[in-house]
Amino acid sequence: MSNEIDRPLLILDLDETLVSSSRKPREHYDFQVAEHYVVVRPDLEHFLGQVFQWYDVAVWTSSGESYATDLVPAIFPDPSQLEFCWAAPRCTRRFDFDRHQHYAVKDLKKVRRRGYALERVVMIDDSPEKLERNYGNHLRISSFEDDPDDRELVAVLPFLEWLKEQPDFRAIEKRNWRTRDVQ
Repeated sequence: MSNEIDRPLLILDLDETLVSSSRKPREHYDFQVAEHYVVVRPDLEHFLGQVFQWYDVAVWTSSGESYATDLVPAIFPDPSQLEFCWAAPRCTRRFDFDRHQHYAVKDLKKVRRRGYALERVVMIDDSPEKLERNYGNHLRISSFEDDPDDRELVAVLPFLEWLKEQPDFRAIEKRNWRTRDVQ
């Protein structure tokens, strides 16, 4: 692990970000993890090849630990390259009083405790509520719902390449990453 980073840290969510997973049998799926039928987001292999060159990479999912432990080796060529792989137990449970339901928050102070400067940490996740305490570190991409024509991972690469050189990721407006001129 790199501390007080010269390389930035990219944290990746799993479900609806890198893969789509369902317990219902699917006509087409890439592989099965326990009772989950998993479809890999298009261009994942290319995406990972690029981001590992630019960033230290980690995984943080709000899914269960056994699911993450089984899924990560199936989608990462060398899981030992990951800085960490965290699951639901590392999330903070919150309660939405309007909807009367619990939800998980990925509180980046846990990443800071590992020695990472939050100015150089970005998390790709399709769910903004997961980063309600760290919006400045969130790079939202569209949810992956099994679309074989999805190109979101390739589309975000130029922005990530540009972002890695910026001194403070939190100061960068990321909601318009698709239209930002990063040349």
